[in-house]
Amino acid sequence: MILSPLLGRLVGKIALAAPGGRSVRPWLHRLRGVVIGSNVWISQFVYIDELHPSDVTIGDNCTIGLRTSIFTHFYWGRRKPKSNGKVVIENDVFIGPHCVILPNVRIGEGAVVRAGTVVSRNVPPHTFWGSPSAEALGVATVPLTPEHSYEEFVDGLKIRLKRRTNCLGTKPTESR
Repeated sequence: MILSPLLGRLVGKIALAAPGGRSVRPWLHRLRGVVIGSNVWISQFVYIDELHPSDVTIGDNCTIGLRTSIFTHFYWGRRKPKSNGKVVIENDVFIGPHCVILPNVRIGEGAVVRAGTVVSRNVPPHTFWGSPSAEALGVATVPLTPEHSYEEFVDGLKIRLKRRTNCLGTKPTESR
């Protein structure tokens, strides 16, 4: 049974905060048309596309982290008959909190998506996927507060030049 678009949107809003990450939330999203396998955990405040939920597939044994958003469309206005693309999350995938998954993405079996990642292309199976770690960009000698202007902050900013690294993220060794 798939609900009407309006009722599906309402059920989607209820699923955001409903209890039961392994039971109630997956069941509510299934009612909306999302294809969800067994033993799936959907954390609270997970947004799954409200206009085209049937274009989202989540495999078995997956975890979808807190406040993750999964989109299958990018357009304004009235509902169109087709989405911009399907999202397929294969079996045994872990998606960390605060991720954004865009249309036309397949996340391969056994992949782990790092918290806060924007997934805009396919993720290979058994891959730890995400953007590089945050790092110091410079030294702020003047705080950016109401007591100081933006110009004072910029004038006091000492930018750190990043050293080149090789493809493994380590400093290159000297050749002899």
